[in-house]
Amino acid sequence: MDPNYIKPFVIAAKRIFETMITVPFSLGKPVLKTSNEVPHEISSIIGISGNVSGCVVLSLSEEVAFQLASALIGEEVNALDEDCTDAIGEIANMIAGNAKTDFPSKDNSISVPSVVVGKHKVTYPSGIPIITIPCKTDKGEIIIEVALKEKEA
Repeated sequence: MDPNYIKPFVIAAKRIFETMITVPFSLGKPVLKTSNEVPHEISSIIGISGNVSGCVVLSLSEEVAFQLASALIGEEVNALDEDCTDAIGEIANMIAGNAKTDFPSKDNSISVPSVVVGKHKVTYPSGIPIITIPCKTDKGEIIIEVALKEKEA
């Protein structure tokens, strides 16, 4: 996978956390993932199609979801309800939209993120590496997973 497809999502996540939701955030070192297990019980899944296809997944714990939803909404969130999942989906949507502006391949569509809660797996495109980028907030970890491939000619 071309690292230039990963970089826009990392930059977008950093930008959104610093400017839109103002939650302290740090990026870890990207690593290659070896399974389709999701590290946390909440995931926001962004589908990408066109010249480049695949998905980007934000995986986070309930505690981090409450922190992010509270920061976005501007009031305390302490239940994994529709407002909380909508806020997580909106954060993923903002990251996806920001990433699209810096994405090296232009003819692509980005889906509205879906939020999955509970024990689950993600179906990643077959035959391509999944890059995992660990991120930290003061409430815990967020994992960004990128699995994208170029359209075959």
